[in-house]
Amino acid sequence: MHIAVVGTGIVGACTAAWLQRDGHQITFVDPLEPGEACSFGNAGSLSPSACLPVGMPNMWKKVPSWLLDPLGPLTIRTTYLPRVLPWLVRMLQHSTPHEVTRIATALQTLLRPIFDCYGPLLDRADANALVRRTGCLYVYSSREAANQWKWGMALRKSLGVNLVNVERDELEELEPDLKGRFRFGILAPDNGSTLDPSQLVKALVAQSVRDGARHDHRSVTGFEREGRRVTGLRMDRGEPLAVDGVVVAAGAWSGKLARQLGDPVPLETQRGYHVTVRSSNLKLRHTVMASENNIMVNPMAMGLRLAGTVEFAGLERAPNYERAQALLRQGQLLFPHLDTSEVTQWMGHRPCMPDSLPVIDRSRDADNAWLAFGHGHMGMCMGATTGREVAHLVAGRTTQVDLSPFSARRFG
Repeated sequence: MHIAVVGTGIVGACTAAWLQRDGHQITFVDPLEPGEACSFGNAGSLSPSACLPVGMPNMWKKVPSWLLDPLGPLTIRTTYLPRVLPWLVRMLQHSTPHEVTRIATALQTLLRPIFDCYGPLLDRADANALVRRTGCLYVYSSREAANQWKWGMALRKSLGVNLVNVERDELEELEPDLKGRFRFGILAPDNGSTLDPSQLVKALVAQSVRDGARHDHRSVTGFEREGRRVTGLRMDRGEPLAVDGVVVAAGAWSGKLARQLGDPVPLETQRGYHVTVRSSNLKLRHTVMASENNIMVNPMAMGLRLAGTVEFAGLERAPNYERAQALLRQGQLLFPHLDTSEVTQWMGHRPCMPDSLPVIDRSRDADNAWLAFGHGHMGMCMGATTGREVAHLVAGRTTQVDLSPFSARRFG
C-alpha cells in the first residue's frame, strides 16, 4: 500500500522503516525536516529501565512547592492553568500504587525489546555508531537519600530490570567526575543512549528515502473519506495527497488529527528544555540521572546535554529560557569544574498522555488509519518497538506486544 506517515520524529521514522520492511510505499508528511522537533533535543536515553510513569505515588505532595519555585522541575503558565487543570487531575488519578504498577508493567513491554527493534533499522541505515550501550547511573547524595526512590526501584526490579547497587568508591571509579558530589548509585547496565538523537532520526529517514520513500513538506489539515476508508489527506496548500492508508505520528500535534478520525484523546504538551555544554572537559562514560536534582546528564557528540524540566504552556507560547538556565545552574552545582563558556539551549514539545502510556492503535472510524503518538519523555526509547507493532497492525498480524493498554479508547 501507499501509506502516509504524518511526522518525521523518531516514532514516524521507525514506523516508516518497519512498514517498508513489509513492502509498503511510504510518503512522509511533515513541514519540518526529519529530527527537528521533539526528537532534536531530548536527552537521548535508550533505557529499558525507564518504565515508571511521570505521575508517581505521593507526588501530589511535592507539586505545591514545585509550583511556588518559578525555576523548579515543574511550572505552569498562569494563563494556561484552566486548560491544563483537568489533565493534571487525570494524571494524579493515575498515580496510585496500583495504577503505577499497571502502567509500568505495560511500558516495560515496549521498553524491553528496545535494542532488538532498533537493531535491523540501524543495520539497514548503517547507523549503529550513533547508539551505545554503556549503561545509566542513578546517583544520590547518600544511600539514605536513595530510599526516597526505593519503591520505584523495587517495582523496576520486579519487572525484570537489571539494577546494581554501586557504593561510593566504585561510583567514583566508574565516574571520576562525580567525586565529592554523590556517595551512592544504582547502575542500570542494560541501558543505552544515542550520541545524537536528531542525527539518528535523519539517518533512518534518509535510508527510507533511499528505499523509495518521499517527503511531502506540507501540513495535514484533514482527511478525505469514502465510508470507513481514508482516501486522501487534505493539505494546507495544493492538492490532496491520495493514499491507501495513514499513520498519525505527529507527536504533540497529533491530537487534532486523531479527533478527526474519531479518537478524541487527552493529549497534552509537556514543554521540555535542555542546555548543551559544548566543552569536553568532563569525561562521563554513562548517562547520569541525578534524581534529587531532577536532571539527566548525557555525554553526546555535540557536548554534554542536561535535560529534565516540565512546563505546561501549550503549543503556541514563546519559550521561557530561564528554564534552560536553571538546568545549567544545576549542572554547575553537580560539576563545579564544568566549562560553560559555550552553551546552546532548546525547548521542545513532549507529547504526553495523563497516564504516561502512548497511543498505539487503529483509528475508531477508519479501517486504514493508525495512531502512534503520546510517548511523552520516552519517544526515543519506545519508537522502534512502536514502529514494529504498527507494522503488525497494518498487516493484520498478531502483535508481539499486547496493545490493549495503549488503546485510544481507554479514556472513554
